Amino acid sequence: MANVIEVENLYFEYKDGTRALCGLNLAVEEGVKAALLGPNGAGKSTLLMHLNGIHLARKGKVRVMEQEVTAKNEKWVRTVVGLVFQDPDDQVFSSTVWEDVAFGPTNMGLALSEITDRVEKALKAVRMLDYKDKPPYHLSYGQKKRVAIAGVLAMSPQVIVLDEPAAYLDPQGKMELVEILDELNRKGNTVIVATHDVDLAAEWAEQVVVIKNGRTLAQGGASLLAEESVIVEAGLCFPVVARIFQQLPELDLTHTPLTVAEAVAVIRERIK
Repeated sequence: MANVIEVENLYFEYKDGTRALCGLNLAVEEGVKAALLGPNGAGKSTLLMHLNGIHLARKGKVRVMEQEVTAKNEKWVRTVVGLVFQDPDDQVFSSTVWEDVAFGPTNMGLALSEITDRVEKALKAVRMLDYKDKPPYHLSYGQKKRVAIAGVLAMSPQVIVLDEPAAYLDPQGKMELVEILDELNRKGNTVIVATHDVDLAAEWAEQVVVIKNGRTLAQGGASLLAEESVIVEAGLCFPVVARIFQQLPELDLTHTPLTVAEAVAVIRERIK
């Protein structure tokens, strides 16, 4: 499967001298659900802003669909890679939900009929069409996050990148968010989530990238989240399911379950 995102030896330093990325490398395959994991300050948010051209590489390279991201094509990149910020108040600002989601397509110069079609489909996808006439400031935090996602969807990106999408959501809101992300992926979108929630990553992601201090520590399948050397060095913790089975060495398992489904399968096999 081809890579939709490739980052090669990427460095980035803020104006105050803070070095956020220090030779980071990663590749994300097209059509996957990928989780970018790391502790606070690891460089996750800075990396995401390179993926859709908010930041441009000063040293190193970022490629989207095999094209290097530069000042010449940054507008194109933003139509391909949609970024949802951690705080929806940074992204949701219009007087109504409909106007907010229509903002991007309107600025693309699309016909009114196309704008209307895109906004309606985007709001349906995040289950917010019934709120189209509501002022965003009347919405809950989770609803604002959905509107922010809809605003990105209305731009019809092929890659959707979300920064800590589950932050501050209640359990029900988190479940609904995961369902929305799964549905977007089923429709063909590559979905990349930056998070420090190892349980979310274990249950949801097909590909995992772990970073620390602006560098890639490890990348591969979700099984990385059961590797002690990776978890300890990254300053993360094992998923809850993995921690339970680590307390049961007498089961003599060949691999540590990471998800509820894997745990149920092991238990059913043992009680036959």
